[in-house]
Amino acid sequence: MTRTLPILAIALLAATCLQAEEIKAPAESGLKPIFNGKDLSGWSGDTRLWSVKDGVIRGETTKAVPANGNTFLIWEGETKDFELRLSFRCNAANNSGIQYRSKHITEGKTRNKWVVRGYQHEIRNQNILTSVSGFIYEEGGPRGRMAMIGDKTVWNDEGKKSIVGNLIDAAGYEKLFKLDEWNDVIIIAKGSHLQHYMNGRLVMDCVDNHPKVAKKDGVLALQLHAGSPMWVEFKDVRFKEVK
Repeated sequence: MTRTLPILAIALLAATCLQAEEIKAPAESGLKPIFNGKDLSGWSGDTRLWSVKDGVIRGETTKAVPANGNTFLIWEGETKDFELRLSFRCNAANNSGIQYRSKHITEGKTRNKWVVRGYQHEIRNQNILTSVSGFIYEEGGPRGRMAMIGDKTVWNDEGKKSIVGNLIDAAGYEKLFKLDEWNDVIIIAKGSHLQHYMNGRLVMDCVDNHPKVAKKDGVLALQLHAGSPMWVEFKDVRFKEVK
């Protein structure tokens, strides 16, 4: 007797059979520095935690000087349709992130003056695919991990999520990411289309058409996470608006 697989089982089987599609980053053109390599001019954050050392932005929490809740270094500019390129490195004690199209929360009860909510490019010093740098997290929002590394994801206009393609597998990411070293990030946002590149390869692609929580513009910020003492550094921060 022939048995018909349930629709959900067929969809899951199809997803597991998707071949990784290797997509290289576009050539750099027209970006301008938004960090001067000397001080935090044009940025706002807790100066107990953020500084410039040896030409790079450094955020650090310690047992003596912890973060009071997640806190951010906020750029004075806006992110709508844009391209951002930078390099980062961090230790493995905690995680960090790059916020974009986000909102600086200045009203109500907040743990500190630099609370930001919105899209976040996750940063971690790990290469195990279940929890690594590059996925998109909705800081302070209802969806949490919106799209994971390797996934081409669509949130449709009914607020439902689908995975429609595969960009990289665990073995590929392990080779791509440089533990304890500088890694290069590119974030490109055009309309509802959001892309994260790691070391020259597209690792996350998300189309966000959610009718209630999709974000079209907002601030750019760098995260220091509350909890275990940690440090994170950023350099060569370049930006341009795109059309």
